[in-house]
Amino acid sequence: MFETLQKSLSAALRKLRGTGKLTESNIREGLREVRAALLEADVHYQVVNDFLRRVTERAVGQEVIRSINPGEQIVKIVYDELVATMGPVDHTIHWAKKGPTVIMLCGLQGSGKTTTCGKLALYLRRHNRRPMLVAADLQRPAAIEQLQTLGQQINIPVYVETDSTPVRVCQHAIDAAEDHRCDTLILDTAGRLHVDQELMDELTEIDNKVGPHEVFLVVDAMTGQVAVEVAKAFNEALELNGVIMTKLDGDARGGAALSVKAVTGVPIKFIGVGEKLDRLELFYPERMASRILGGGDLMTLVEKVAEAQRLQSEEELRKQQQRLAKGQITLEDFRKALDQLDKIGGVRELLQLMPGGSEMAEMLGDNEDFRRIRGIIDSMTPAERRNPAIIDGSRRRRIARGSGTEPAEVSQLIKAFNSVRPLMKQMANMSIPGRIKALVGLGGANAVLPQLFRGSRGKKEILPATSYEERLAERRAQRRERKKLRKKLRKKKRR
Repeated sequence: MFETLQKSLSAALRKLRGTGKLTESNIREGLREVRAALLEADVHYQVVNDFLRRVTERAVGQEVIRSINPGEQIVKIVYDELVATMGPVDHTIHWAKKGPTVIMLCGLQGSGKTTTCGKLALYLRRHNRRPMLVAADLQRPAAIEQLQTLGQQINIPVYVETDSTPVRVCQHAIDAAEDHRCDTLILDTAGRLHVDQELMDELTEIDNKVGPHEVFLVVDAMTGQVAVEVAKAFNEALELNGVIMTKLDGDARGGAALSVKAVTGVPIKFIGVGEKLDRLELFYPERMASRILGGGDLMTLVEKVAEAQRLQSEEELRKQQQRLAKGQITLEDFRKALDQLDKIGGVRELLQLMPGGSEMAEMLGDNEDFRRIRGIIDSMTPAERRNPAIIDGSRRRRIARGSGTEPAEVSQLIKAFNSVRPLMKQMANMSIPGRIKALVGLGGANAVLPQLFRGSRGKKEILPATSYEERLAERRAQRRERKKLRKKLRKKKRR
């Protein structure tokens, strides 16, 4: 996320380096491009003006600290102001002292509100709550069926009424929650245009008669400044407690995230960073500002790695730790690690959380390298995965045919895997933060991953996964043609 803004800001801030003192003249010259970068990212113009005014006031006349160049000083000032623009954020949810806590989600049509209900329910259950989903969207066709499907996927009850009104559905759901011993209700209201007064009145009626403890607005980050205007209109009608911003993983600009809090005063509490139901995260302004400025987000990275380990059984973790400590990690272990990475977002997202990892993430493409490596490992026998040393020329050719790759790629993967084994053994007894710091200290994303991905093919072009299937099919077709040709030649000799 924020790739466009990150590149533009980095280019603009680089021009402030090399001066002995931050003066009004060179600051204004440098911030002119910062302004252009923010406006290009669809940040609200008033937010841009206020942001640059505060940065200028703080930066003008500051003496350069020894060993810290002016560019680093201005980055620190910009970071502080980005945090102030997007925050502060209080993630506290006000739980009801008696009866179920009611959380109402509202938003425009197509903002991802129903899916976000499922994500929020799963998030709350993981934090020891017992949620129930309420199908209060009686306007959109199949909205109830969609919510029921989501509930089945994550095993969370869904309250449904037909031939009723949204207000009655929400009121009756409170009694149903007590019967099912659920302590949290999540109301999925109908998506609407904020100019639709009739539907806005319906929301107000639910707010007045049901009295939700929390009201969250779901907005699509891809809509840019429109999201800000929507948040403003809904806040005037309902007094929002927070915003849940969806599709942030697909928004390279980031204008909505930078503008919502500053314009409306309503904080972003959660962000949706993927289509899967477990891809809902708390929003931290400090972490987001660090990512925007290319500094990565190590805290989120540590949390994701910890979550991946939590998903494993204690016995499996203990055995894996013992093998790591002895340097006995195999390609089977590595294959499992790939699956774990998929569960927590994939390698590209994790790379973007590491300092300097964004460029590496772009080079990897859309996880094509992972698919290639999986294909190679899956084409090996169990004995070959446990002991790659037994893979000779004929085995390499067989593995390459099965995975649609070249024998050289199989050899290079095994060579790269053997080269990172010592690092894995060294990191075996470290804590999770220690492992992350070790990787960052060795050069971040460029320390290990290039050996397994980019380095395994040198400067060879990264082909899309479909081309491997096509190449495999083409080779099979060529073999069939050669067989036909040999048959014809044999027939001619017989004659």
